[in-house]
Amino acid sequence: MSNINQNESSSNSQNEQIKKFLENGGKITSLEALNQFNCLRLSGRIYDLRERGLEIRKETVIRNGKRIAEYSL
Repeated sequence: MSNINQNESSSNSQNEQIKKFLENGGKITSLEALNQFNCLRLSGRIYDLRERGLEIRKETVIRNGKRIAEYSL
């Protein structure tokens, strides 16, 4: 049995979608990533993109009385 991550292709696809979204001036939160890209772990995708050299900013914003992370370029 090989040790293959079956979610790897899904993660790479989400990485590309999120990258394009950010490059087009978008800002994204975890809930928006779930709704737009079916991405349950935005922080993991942000980590991947940063590892590829993308300079992604994180800002804490308040939405509906809750503090959440919003990512942009």
